[in-house]
Amino acid sequence: MRIAIVSDTHSRYATVEAALQLIEAKKVELILHCGDIEDAETVWLFPGNTHFVFGNCDTERASLRQAIYGIGATLHEPFGQLELDGVNLAFVHGDDHELLNELAHSAKYDYVCHGHTHVAAEHRTGPTRVINPGALHRARPKSFAILDIPSGAIEAVAME
Repeated sequence: MRIAIVSDTHSRYATVEAALQLIEAKKVELILHCGDIEDAETVWLFPGNTHFVFGNCDTERASLRQAIYGIGATLHEPFGQLELDGVNLAFVHGDDHELLNELAHSAKYDYVCHGHTHVAAEHRTGPTRVINPGALHRARPKSFAILDIPSGAIEAVAME
């Protein structure tokens, strides 16, 4: 299973549309959005196979919830957790450093994904791989990540 991990889209419709075209071309089966969506119009660009969490800039939560429901996607609060092909994965925005550290150090998850910093990064915390895909706004380069569950390969996708 191939999963796209995006974060910090901040209502940048053209960038989101370009990223989603790349994601579709890469045969991704599921999308994780690690927060800072900002508005419902951004949500409507995503397909129904997207899982969202809120970020610190997601203040219009009622309209975001309605749009997420409207596209048939899933909202997780305050963080998401999924089991996919025997792999346990959690995702959160990352502005709550205590929650992010708790997830990363719990040893419950094979992967913990987060955004917030607008800087792509990856490291291990014990058995857990912690992935920040970067951001689709206020980042150079704008980026997202694709995680291949069977192999564990992570592809960083830079956009201009």
